[in-house]
Amino acid sequence: MTPASTRLASLWDDTRAAGMSEPEKLLYRSNLLGSDKRVTNYGGGNTSAKVMERDPLTGDPAEVLWVKGSGGDVGSITMEGFATLYMDKLRALKGKYRGLAHEDEMVGYLPHCTFNLNPRAASIDTPLHAYVPKRHVDHMHPDAIIAIAAARDSKALTQEIFGDQIGWLPWKKPGYELGLWLEKFCLENPEAKGVVLESHGLFTWDDDAKACYELTLAIINKAMAFFEERTSGRPAFGGAVHLSLAAAERQAVAARLMPAIRGYVSGQQHMVGHFEDSDTVLEFVNSRDMRDLAALGTSCPDHFLRTKIRPLVVDFDPAAGNLDAVLAGLETQVAAYREDYAAYYARCKHDDSPGLRDPNAVVYLVPGVGMITFAKDKATARISGEFYVNAINVMRGASAVSTYYGLPEQEAFDIEYWLLEEAKLQRMPKPKSLAGRVALVTGGAGGIGSATAARYLAEGACVMLADINGESLEATRQSLSGQFGADVVRAVEMNVTDEAAVEAAYARTAVEFGGVDILVSNAGIASSAPVEETSLALWNRNMDILSTGYFLVSREAFKLMRRQGLGGAVVFVASKNGLAASPNASAYCTAKASEIHLARCLALEGAEAGIRVNVVNPDAVLRGSKIWEGEWLEQRAGTYGTDKEGLEEMYRQRSLLKRTVLPEDIAEAAYFLASEASAKSTGNIINVDAGNVQAFPR
Repeated sequence: MTPASTRLASLWDDTRAAGMSEPEKLLYRSNLLGSDKRVTNYGGGNTSAKVMERDPLTGDPAEVLWVKGSGGDVGSITMEGFATLYMDKLRALKGKYRGLAHEDEMVGYLPHCTFNLNPRAASIDTPLHAYVPKRHVDHMHPDAIIAIAAARDSKALTQEIFGDQIGWLPWKKPGYELGLWLEKFCLENPEAKGVVLESHGLFTWDDDAKACYELTLAIINKAMAFFEERTSGRPAFGGAVHLSLAAAERQAVAARLMPAIRGYVSGQQHMVGHFEDSDTVLEFVNSRDMRDLAALGTSCPDHFLRTKIRPLVVDFDPAAGNLDAVLAGLETQVAAYREDYAAYYARCKHDDSPGLRDPNAVVYLVPGVGMITFAKDKATARISGEFYVNAINVMRGASAVSTYYGLPEQEAFDIEYWLLEEAKLQRMPKPKSLAGRVALVTGGAGGIGSATAARYLAEGACVMLADINGESLEATRQSLSGQFGADVVRAVEMNVTDEAAVEAAYARTAVEFGGVDILVSNAGIASSAPVEETSLALWNRNMDILSTGYFLVSREAFKLMRRQGLGGAVVFVASKNGLAASPNASAYCTAKASEIHLARCLALEGAEAGIRVNVVNPDAVLRGSKIWEGEWLEQRAGTYGTDKEGLEEMYRQRSLLKRTVLPEDIAEAAYFLASEASAKSTGNIINVDAGNVQAFPR
């Protein structure tokens, strides 16, 4: 038996809750429940409270249902995330109900029940909360409960574990009819404190917010204790038939698999990947029963909405190390999955079903390695992986005490292609211009690098920041993560002159995001010295970083982009000095000219693969630039006979447009050259220098 310390503990703070209104207690309860994935997964479950409010028109008291709105997440919800509806109008809806065949039309009546013009849309689960005759209701999806709900004899298990405290209802798609079922159960079983819904989840209720919260935890803890007692010492999933590779080897296999998979599944839109090799995942992918259980599909509606009805098991044998053979046959495996999914759609579709959606797998299970998920963005890919971990936990529990029972195929389809779900999808905002794209930005901690990363992130891209300065790199990562979210920003220390480090950075990017679509080669230094004072070491340092470094990062980008087969965009951040000579800077100017010519060569080589290579030439970008923080600033100021303060003004005045060039200006050009707006441009140079006649391209 696992110690009680592993159980869910009440986090309710009476002092904190003492001054809260009932809606505020609902929010508090919701956030507490959503803070632990053992209680519910991201976006899963609902909470509600029936509260007496003052009607804004009549001033009379009115009973109002506060319930999590459509598409919300209880862990992160705010007060604005709750829908509010008049209870008397919700009860009046019963008179509009025409029966099971027409239950979807009831969703259209919910806006007519809105209290106080609340714009938050009510979810399909609203009737399930409204008709339970208790003030507070929790609907959660704990793995321990769904393991009961997904067992073939779930009704008997519910009775065995909970007695008459918790009831049981057979599978019914969420909707108005299920709300009536719940009401009937409550009226017929007034002493019951909740109900297990087959293949779905748990409902609990009470007339007090804290009591409802603690009841929910107690029921989940009771289920957890039952499974721990019944499964202690027994191998899960029939025991292991594979051994896990070492962590570094797992990462290496994933780094080769993910770009290949990404290329095959990004036909409709660019996909972003996520890799997971936790102990829970490895136990499952290495097990004897994994293939059979995976084929059964998931059970809870939330699971297969996120993960599709079943995963794809990659034919990798960790003992044989047959990765090359797997990669050679991967396209066939992916195509077979698509055909199987299309057949599932054809078997189950109705006359009014939405059209076939993307038929590619979301979840890829790799024995000895872990789990890969692909979705339209990083957060969705990560969350899909979390949902399949929930499914693994459910399969472990259900198969240990009974027989795991996936949701019947037709029922799964009717949820996945539910017209109400389709309407929700159609309301989603249009993807941003770089949605699904992955960019690697060298010199990512500097002014131009960080500004370019921010520009890409604002357009929906994922970004791997690469820089040799670990401290600045981490500060930049934290700053951008704070603006755009931790999912979409990663960082890797990388010296562009170190071949192994460059290769490792791309492998890391492949594991973090699935591949690379955009390279911004921006790492830089600057030096200033008369030619007779330019040492060989100084010359070589410029060439190593600004020429050889650009070659190394481009070569690896080409390898990865060709493996994906999705084309790509390479943007070199060169310099006006690559076209226009400057005094006392021969090493720097020559290295920058080398960059520009390398870009032209790569544009020739990459065209047949859809890889575009273009150049941005900045000039005099002082603000935020790392190369202007040291001797270069003093040296250039000395060359032009001014001081540090006057140098920026001098550069501005010498430009044709008399304007200061900022990192954000370079970022805008780098965005254009990576976007579809420049899809027919390669081998080009964009000068962002406020105008310099000597640097006009010829």
